[in-house]
Amino acid sequence: MHTTRWAQGWLALGLLWFLLAIALAPTNKVYQQGLVAFVWLPAIVFAWPARHRLLEVWRAQRLMYTALLGLMAWALISLAWSEAAEPVREVKRLLYILVFLLFFPILADGRPERVMRLMQWGGVGLALTALMAIVQFYGIKHNPWNTRLEGLGELSHPILGGYVIGLTAVWMLHWVPRRIGLQVLWVVALALLGVFVVMSQSRGAALALLLSVLAMPIYCRDQRARVIAAATLVLAMFTFWLLEPLVMARGASYRPEIFMSSLHMIAEHPWGGLGAGADYRVLSNGMTFDHAHNLFSHIAILLGLPGLLLWCIVWFAVLREAWRTRDSLLGRGVLGMWVFSFLAMQFDASSLTGTPRAEWFISWLPIGLAGVLTWARAKSGGCDKIPRSS
Repeated sequence: MHTTRWAQGWLALGLLWFLLAIALAPTNKVYQQGLVAFVWLPAIVFAWPARHRLLEVWRAQRLMYTALLGLMAWALISLAWSEAAEPVREVKRLLYILVFLLFFPILADGRPERVMRLMQWGGVGLALTALMAIVQFYGIKHNPWNTRLEGLGELSHPILGGYVIGLTAVWMLHWVPRRIGLQVLWVVALALLGVFVVMSQSRGAALALLLSVLAMPIYCRDQRARVIAAATLVLAMFTFWLLEPLVMARGASYRPEIFMSSLHMIAEHPWGGLGAGADYRVLSNGMTFDHAHNLFSHIAILLGLPGLLLWCIVWFAVLREAWRTRDSLLGRGVLGMWVFSFLAMQFDASSLTGTPRAEWFISWLPIGLAGVLTWARAKSGGCDKIPRSS
């Protein structure tokens, strides 16, 4: 049933909706409703017909999914002492996450190249939204060029928009189309994505993108990866020299102080945390911050050290699976996304179990793609291109 043309089209629409509608949907409510219709509903409908695929994934990645289920269970238990405004909504969000992760093996159906092609086109679409944002922000609204660029829709926050667009640039760098015409489109898309990250002035996103590209030669040992890394380093140095006053003007943005205050909050509730969905504020130097600005400390504040341990098992299991399949296109792409996401999490991630939002790109999206690694197959040579069907 899930292998029919209409079913595959429904599933493909779901992934593209997740990737693109975060910028193009008129409201967040419409985005969420689209995810229900195009992601969660087909995943639930096709879960039983695709059960043999899901069993393959479970057998191949038992550690990751066992820890994931443990994390979800612990989050549910923590609702017993949480002061969450709507505990039922928190339960629903945890179920949404699990169904979202089931969606990827069902979509791939043993063909990782299918997912990569869809993400390529999603990357082109996000590059187009980056261009639209640049034209609107600087052209139509006439903002000065030194103003921090805001994206469209849910990417209007410069930091979160920078993270989503930066992650997009990472997977586009790893998955090069084979056809010459599409390669030209790929280059233009990469240029637009890079310009957006720079103009957003999100230092966390820019640093995560730079270090991700510099790490490419470690697991993608061919001439192209080395050339890309060297060119990116030179370009980054030139950009820093050009924009140094803007880069240095905001200092460390109180990140060290926030981190130390977060450690004190963790020490107050080390085992149970505040509970899933709890609302908290970080107090530091007489100032109040909405969240911990670090995903790992955020998880420890809400779910305590047990929750942090379970999350670390899940997250580093993704790294293990991607490293094991680093000779495949998908494995290398997930490795790059993991590096970017891990770095981005250190600077400004504020949600793990919230409704789908920009943070899902650097948390649940790499985990969902890790499930597809079950069928990754090694390609001869270095960082090869996606098959010609792309």
